[in-house]
Amino acid sequence: MNERPLSSALRPSACPGLLRIVPALDGGICRIKLTGGVISSAQAEAVASAAQRFASGAIEATNRANLQIRGIGNEQSALIEQLLAAGLGPQSAAGDDVRNLMLSPSAGIDWRSLFDTRPLAEQMLATVQQHEHFHDLSAKFAVQLDGGEALSMLEHPHDLWLSAFERDGECRLAFGLAGCPTDTPTGSVALEDGHALVVAVLELFLDMACPEQTRMRHLLADVPVAEFLARLAGRVSFKPVANWQRERPSSVLHIGAHAQAQADHVYVGAVPPLGRLDGAMLRGAARLAREYGDATLRFTPWQSLLLPNVRNTDADEVVRRLHALGLLCDAGQALSRLIACTGSTGCGKGLADTKGDARQLAAMQQRHGMAPSVHLSGCPRSCAAAHVSPITLLAVSPGRYDLYFREAGQPDFGALHARNLTIEAVDALLAARSRSPLDA
Repeated sequence: MNERPLSSALRPSACPGLLRIVPALDGGICRIKLTGGVISSAQAEAVASAAQRFASGAIEATNRANLQIRGIGNEQSALIEQLLAAGLGPQSAAGDDVRNLMLSPSAGIDWRSLFDTRPLAEQMLATVQQHEHFHDLSAKFAVQLDGGEALSMLEHPHDLWLSAFERDGECRLAFGLAGCPTDTPTGSVALEDGHALVVAVLELFLDMACPEQTRMRHLLADVPVAEFLARLAGRVSFKPVANWQRERPSSVLHIGAHAQAQADHVYVGAVPPLGRLDGAMLRGAARLAREYGDATLRFTPWQSLLLPNVRNTDADEVVRRLHALGLLCDAGQALSRLIACTGSTGCGKGLADTKGDARQLAAMQQRHGMAPSVHLSGCPRSCAAAHVSPITLLAVSPGRYDLYFREAGQPDFGALHARNLTIEAVDALLAARSRSPLDA
């Protein structure tokens, strides 16, 4: 890591980064962006140490497969230096904001993968960090690269997405703008042209967008898609895609042990309750990765983690020890299927203690033998979920929520079902509907 001033080249933004610590009710927040969600055991231990030495000890897994340290006090520079020394920083200070590239957590090990996305991802990330023009992108501008894996988050919208498919014996990359891989693709390129496509789209976006148009959806609200594509065709060659749609995963693959493409090996997925770890959890998981895996952890867009490359014969022991650390490895555990933002205990915009209420709801749902996917949001910003959950509880006051169900064609959280419910009333209503296929 090259030495550089910690504050130089940083622009004002409400988004935390490794070099930009932003304030919250419970202290500063530092966001550590992980390439493909991957962190080595040694780096995980450095994060745990920094969180305990310089902050409250709270570590969050984010919905874009990154990590956050919360409750940072006055020793911000010391925390940043420790993380930089562990190799967790960008190539340059100005490059930190633009490292927004999502991969499947099982890239390179997934049995359904059409190609290993990691080399192309490394090339993309190097380009956006090295070229100053791309540093003008918003800290929220994001790209997804999907290799066709069985384990892939397909519901988070991105400014540009690329998804692998096979046609006539050739692997190609379908792509789309301001959406998800399950949308109808805009076009496709040869696999070897994936990097050129990303560069062309980003350059064209920056050339066409005015300062207020920070995301692709903002630009396309004023510029017809056909016009954007016509100009894109002058920069990179692409073809239309007919009769192809990305399949959605049919089961919960980020929790528990699942077979890898590599014979006799599995990855083991574990959920920190409500996406939050402490130093002991992270250190313990890092130790297990060294003992039973390849000394890496992979964080996921479901605010969980994977231990990859575990031998089949060791899977039960790894699950047992993860459970002993307080991590959830069974999709039948209600708490493993709930997500909640920081809530009023740490965020000034939160109207309720979402994490406390989520634990209460999970305990009630567990007694009914239910484990639906529920999202508790302290305000309409929906910080904990980039996608629309099957069930959303939107806080309206302490301990009270409006209840939404996801419904095709309905914007935002979906269809409003009931207002101003207590957690007990939410539990009773969901229990009454338990025979209906609410969950996905």
